[in-house]
Amino acid sequence: MTVTWLGQAGLLFESEGRRIIVDPYLSDSIAKVNPLNQRRVPVDPRFLEIEPDFLIFTHDHLDHYDPESAEVYLGRSKKKITVLSPSSVWQKARQNQNGHNYVLFDKGVEWTDGNLRFTAVPACHSDPTPIGVIITDLAEGKHYYVTGDTLYRKDIPQSLPVKPDVIFLPINGAGNNMNAVDAARFAKETGAEIAVPLHVGLFDDIDPTIFQHPGRVIPEFYQIIEI
Repeated sequence: MTVTWLGQAGLLFESEGRRIIVDPYLSDSIAKVNPLNQRRVPVDPRFLEIEPDFLIFTHDHLDHYDPESAEVYLGRSKKKITVLSPSSVWQKARQNQNGHNYVLFDKGVEWTDGNLRFTAVPACHSDPTPIGVIITDLAEGKHYYVTGDTLYRKDIPQSLPVKPDVIFLPINGAGNNMNAVDAARFAKETGAEIAVPLHVGLFDDIDPTIFQHPGRVIPEFYQIIEI
């Protein structure tokens, strides 16, 4: 499994020729609502040309479910995409139709396809039905945990059905997200050996090295993360 950071909380997973995109924000749609939140890093159009096998949206905020980015993938793709999203996003996403499979992916739901298994897990955020997702590569035997936007809540790591090998989590400490200190606590309590800080650098000048974890890996925009 290779993982590429798309900026903010967006991730591209690739396994045996199949592609999974989580929370792609590849537009500047937020600036139309709030001009102070313009992108500091331009969109790399290469990633809008991908035809994913799976699209996952963790909650209904513009930098996670971005209708402009979603429409590019769902409106253009000739491939049938499996779209996994919680109820806050599901009705909006499925308006794109186009023959895709729109799965209501609230916490506790699992979806298995070949060597990939997706498990929706709890998150604590200002969206009414936020989720995190554990992506399991059954061939590798590895679990990749994307927390989605969440605050620190002790019962979330305790409730995970598996011990993740890698965790991807927000550290910006704003908008009902964990700060770097609580994110480090959270990552430690999951037992993950590798922790990748996200949700920085696109709208702010937060230095990701404030996140202290022994298995920390700092991602770079549009680059494969060395995990």
